[in-house]
Amino acid sequence: MFTRFYSNTRYLSLILVCSVFLVSCDRLLTPDFNTEITELRGGAYTLDPDHATLLWKINHLGFSTFIGRFNDFDASLDFDPENVEASTLEVVINTSGLDINNDVFAEELRGDNWFNVEEFPQAAFKTTAFVESIDEDTFVFQGDMTLLGVTLPMNLEINFHGGGRNFLTRSYTLGFSASGEFLRSDFGLDRFTSFGVGDNIELEIHVEFMAVPE
Repeated sequence: MFTRFYSNTRYLSLILVCSVFLVSCDRLLTPDFNTEITELRGGAYTLDPDHATLLWKINHLGFSTFIGRFNDFDASLDFDPENVEASTLEVVINTSGLDINNDVFAEELRGDNWFNVEEFPQAAFKTTAFVESIDEDTFVFQGDMTLLGVTLPMNLEINFHGGGRNFLTRSYTLGFSASGEFLRSDFGLDRFTSFGVGDNIELEIHVEFMAVPE
Protein backbone atom coordinates (compact mmCIF):
# COMPACT_ATOMS: atom_id res chain seq x y z
CA MET A 1 0.00 0.00 0.00
CA PHE A 2 2.83 2.38 0.88
CA THR A 3 4.55 1.53 -2.43
CA ARG A 4 1.38 2.40 -4.35
CA PHE A 5 1.04 5.70 -2.45
CA TYR A 6 4.67 6.56 -3.16
CA SER A 7 4.23 5.70 -6.85
CA ASN A 8 1.10 7.86 -7.12
CA THR A 9 2.85 10.75 -5.36
CA ARG A 10 5.75 10.56 -7.80
CA TYR A 11 3.29 10.48 -10.72
CA LEU A 12 1.45 13.59 -9.46
CA SER A 13 4.74 15.37 -8.89
CA LEU A 14 5.81 14.58 -12.44
CA ILE A 15 2.54 16.01 -13.80
CA LEU A 16 3.01 19.21 -11.80
CA VAL A 17 6.60 19.61 -12.99
CA CYS A 18 5.57 19.07 -16.63
CA SER A 19 2.73 21.55 -16.29
CA VAL A 20 5.03 24.21 -14.87
CA PHE A 21 7.55 23.49 -17.62
CA LEU A 22 4.94 23.87 -20.37
CA VAL A 23 3.67 27.13 -18.90
CA SER A 24 7.25 28.38 -18.65
CA CYS A 25 7.87 27.45 -22.28
CA ASP A 26 4.76 29.31 -23.32
CA ARG A 27 6.00 32.42 -21.50
CA LEU A 28 9.40 32.07 -23.17
CA LEU A 29 7.86 31.79 -26.64
CA THR A 30 5.50 34.74 -26.15
CA PRO A 31 7.03 36.70 -23.25
CA ASP A 32 4.91 39.81 -23.86
CA PHE A 33 1.58 38.05 -24.43
CA ASN A 34 -1.22 40.02 -22.82
CA THR A 35 -4.97 39.54 -22.60
CA GLU A 36 -5.77 43.02 -21.29
CA ILE A 37 -7.35 45.04 -24.10
CA THR A 38 -5.76 48.33 -23.07
CA GLU A 39 -2.31 46.70 -23.00
CA LEU A 40 -2.50 45.48 -26.61
CA ARG A 41 -0.74 47.28 -29.43
CA GLY A 42 -2.91 49.53 -31.55
CA GLY A 43 -2.56 50.31 -35.22
CA ALA A 44 -3.01 48.60 -38.58
CA TYR A 45 -3.05 44.81 -38.82
CA THR A 46 -3.12 42.36 -41.71
CA LEU A 47 -4.47 38.81 -41.66
CA ASP A 48 -2.16 35.86 -41.10
CA PRO A 49 -3.67 33.49 -43.71
CA ASP A 50 -1.96 30.45 -42.18
CA HIS A 51 -3.93 30.95 -38.97
CA ALA A 52 -7.34 31.99 -40.24
CA THR A 53 -10.56 29.96 -40.33
CA LEU A 54 -13.98 31.03 -41.61
CA LEU A 55 -16.79 28.50 -41.12
CA TRP A 56 -20.44 28.67 -42.13
CA LYS A 57 -23.14 26.46 -40.65
CA ILE A 58 -26.65 25.61 -41.81
CA ASN A 59 -29.42 23.33 -40.57
CA HIS A 60 -29.77 20.29 -42.84
CA LEU A 61 -33.40 19.06 -42.87
CA GLY A 62 -33.43 19.04 -39.07
CA PHE A 63 -31.05 16.06 -39.01
CA SER A 64 -27.76 17.85 -38.50
CA THR A 65 -25.75 21.03 -38.89
CA PHE A 66 -24.00 21.13 -42.25
CA ILE A 67 -20.63 22.89 -41.98
CA GLY A 68 -18.58 24.44 -44.73
CA ARG A 69 -15.71 26.87 -44.87
CA PHE A 70 -14.08 29.47 -47.06
CA ASN A 71 -10.38 28.85 -47.52
CA ASP A 72 -9.54 31.99 -49.47
CA PHE A 73 -10.17 35.30 -47.74
CA ASP A 74 -8.30 38.37 -46.61
CA ALA A 75 -8.92 40.92 -43.90
CA SER A 76 -7.55 44.11 -42.44
CA LEU A 77 -7.96 45.48 -38.94
CA ASP A 78 -7.44 48.98 -37.62
CA PHE A 79 -7.29 48.44 -33.86
CA ASP A 80 -7.54 51.06 -31.12
CA PRO A 81 -7.14 49.48 -27.65
CA GLU A 82 -7.85 52.76 -25.89
CA ASN A 83 -11.09 53.25 -27.81
CA VAL A 84 -12.24 49.88 -29.11
CA GLU A 85 -15.41 51.49 -30.48
CA ALA A 86 -13.27 53.26 -33.08
CA SER A 87 -11.69 50.03 -34.36
CA THR A 88 -12.61 48.85 -37.85
CA LEU A 89 -12.54 45.48 -39.60
CA GLU A 90 -12.85 44.68 -43.29
CA VAL A 91 -13.07 41.16 -44.75
CA VAL A 92 -13.07 40.11 -48.42
CA ILE A 93 -13.95 36.49 -49.28
CA ASN A 94 -13.24 34.77 -52.58
CA THR A 95 -16.32 32.56 -52.73
CA SER A 96 -14.77 30.11 -55.19
CA GLY A 97 -12.64 28.97 -52.25
CA LEU A 98 -15.58 27.29 -50.50
CA ASP A 99 -14.76 23.88 -49.05
CA ILE A 100 -17.28 21.26 -47.89
CA ASN A 101 -15.06 18.16 -48.14
CA ASN A 102 -17.05 17.05 -51.21
CA ASP A 103 -15.56 18.23 -54.50
CA VAL A 104 -18.59 17.41 -56.63
CA PHE A 105 -21.10 19.23 -54.41
CA ALA A 106 -18.65 22.11 -53.87
CA GLU A 107 -18.58 22.66 -57.63
CA GLU A 108 -22.38 22.69 -57.67
CA LEU A 109 -22.43 25.30 -54.92
CA ARG A 110 -20.13 27.49 -57.00
CA GLY A 111 -22.69 27.42 -59.82
CA ASP A 112 -25.36 29.99 -60.66
CA ASN A 113 -28.04 28.20 -58.59
CA TRP A 114 -26.09 28.94 -55.43
CA PHE A 115 -23.09 31.23 -54.90
CA ASN A 116 -22.72 32.04 -58.62
CA VAL A 117 -19.00 32.69 -58.19
CA GLU A 118 -18.48 33.56 -61.85
CA GLU A 119 -20.77 36.60 -61.65
CA PHE A 120 -20.19 37.39 -57.96
CA PRO A 121 -16.64 36.21 -57.16
CA GLN A 122 -16.43 37.96 -53.80
CA ALA A 123 -18.40 38.46 -50.61
CA ALA A 124 -17.42 41.13 -48.10
CA PHE A 125 -18.01 42.49 -44.64
CA LYS A 126 -17.05 45.93 -43.33
CA THR A 127 -17.81 47.32 -39.89
CA THR A 128 -19.86 50.50 -39.84
CA ALA A 129 -20.74 51.12 -36.19
CA PHE A 130 -20.08 49.97 -32.63
CA VAL A 131 -23.11 48.35 -30.97
CA GLU A 132 -22.20 47.30 -27.43
CA SER A 133 -19.68 45.83 -25.00
CA ILE A 134 -20.63 42.40 -23.67
CA ASP A 135 -17.69 42.11 -21.29
CA GLU A 136 -14.14 43.42 -20.98
CA ASP A 137 -12.91 41.67 -24.13
CA THR A 138 -16.08 40.95 -26.14
CA PHE A 139 -17.73 43.54 -28.35
CA VAL A 140 -20.49 43.71 -30.94
CA PHE A 141 -20.04 45.67 -34.15
CA GLN A 142 -22.54 46.31 -36.90
CA GLY A 143 -21.34 46.11 -40.47
CA ASP A 144 -22.35 45.82 -44.09
CA MET A 145 -22.45 42.27 -45.43
CA THR A 146 -22.29 41.94 -49.22
CA LEU A 147 -23.23 38.66 -50.91
CA LEU A 148 -24.48 38.01 -54.46
CA GLY A 149 -24.47 41.74 -55.12
CA VAL A 150 -26.77 42.50 -52.16
CA THR A 151 -25.57 44.56 -49.19
CA LEU A 152 -27.38 44.36 -45.84
CA PRO A 153 -26.49 45.06 -42.19
CA MET A 154 -25.16 42.25 -40.01
CA ASN A 155 -23.82 42.21 -36.46
CA LEU A 156 -20.53 40.54 -35.60
CA GLU A 157 -19.62 39.59 -32.04
CA ILE A 158 -15.86 39.75 -31.57
CA ASN A 159 -13.94 38.22 -28.67
CA PHE A 160 -10.31 39.36 -28.35
CA HIS A 161 -7.98 36.64 -27.03
CA GLY A 162 -4.88 38.76 -26.57
CA GLY A 163 -1.71 39.81 -28.28
CA GLY A 164 2.05 39.44 -28.21
CA ARG A 165 5.09 38.82 -30.36
CA ASN A 166 4.87 35.56 -32.31
CA PHE A 167 8.29 33.88 -32.18
CA LEU A 168 7.60 32.10 -35.50
CA THR A 169 6.73 35.16 -37.59
CA ARG A 170 8.57 37.66 -35.35
CA SER A 171 5.52 39.87 -35.77
CA TYR A 172 3.36 41.33 -33.04
CA THR A 173 0.19 39.27 -33.34
CA LEU A 174 -3.37 39.86 -32.22
CA GLY A 175 -5.94 37.05 -32.10
CA PHE A 176 -9.69 36.91 -31.84
CA SER A 177 -12.74 34.81 -32.59
CA ALA A 178 -16.02 36.13 -33.94
CA SER A 179 -19.54 35.00 -34.74
CA GLY A 180 -22.50 36.32 -36.68
CA GLU A 181 -25.60 35.14 -38.49
CA PHE A 182 -27.87 36.13 -41.35
CA LEU A 183 -30.73 34.81 -43.47
CA ARG A 184 -29.43 33.58 -46.80
CA SER A 185 -32.79 34.26 -48.45
CA ASP A 186 -32.27 37.99 -47.80
CA PHE A 187 -29.41 37.81 -50.29
CA GLY A 188 -31.32 35.78 -52.87
CA LEU A 189 -29.68 32.52 -51.82
CA ASP A 190 -33.00 30.85 -51.06
CA ARG A 191 -32.89 27.49 -52.85
CA PHE A 192 -34.54 24.63 -50.90
CA THR A 193 -35.50 26.81 -47.92
CA SER A 194 -39.10 25.61 -48.37
CA PHE A 195 -37.93 21.98 -48.23
CA GLY A 196 -36.32 22.12 -44.79
CA VAL A 197 -32.81 23.30 -45.64
CA GLY A 198 -32.09 26.07 -43.16
CA ASP A 199 -32.37 29.72 -44.04
CA ASN A 200 -30.28 30.95 -41.12
CA ILE A 201 -26.52 30.92 -41.70
CA GLU A 202 -24.17 30.98 -38.72
CA LEU A 203 -20.64 32.29 -39.18
CA GLU A 204 -17.72 31.25 -36.97
CA ILE A 205 -14.36 32.95 -37.36
CA HIS A 206 -10.96 32.26 -35.75
CA VAL A 207 -8.11 34.51 -36.85
CA GLU A 208 -4.70 35.94 -36.08
CA PHE A 209 -3.60 39.36 -37.30
CA MET A 210 -0.05 40.60 -37.71
CA ALA A 211 0.86 44.22 -37.05
CA VAL A 212 1.73 46.13 -40.20
CA PRO A 213 5.35 47.37 -39.87
CA GLU A 214 5.52 51.11 -39.32
